[in-house]
Amino acid sequence: MATTVILHIKNAEPVIGEVDELPKPNDLIITVKNPRTIDGKDLHYLMDKVVTVIWPMDSLNFIEILPSEEEEQIISFVRE
Repeated sequence: MATTVILHIKNAEPVIGEVDELPKPNDLIITVKNPRTIDGKDLHYLMDKVVTVIWPMDSLNFIEILPSEEEEQIISFVRE
């Protein structure tokens, strides 16, 4: 199952996409499928038919991991 992540690239706008597995601490690259801007538009620096991009980890500030639909449906605390 793919996990949606937001890559915060150094000196660039954030990129959202899906990864098959989260990077491990010793990984040097991250492979992202369906990369796009936060608002869903195509990235201007990629060709039209590109569906997978590999970024070096040293070009990223940090990675946000978005919750899956299953996690969003879990009720963790209810206060009456």
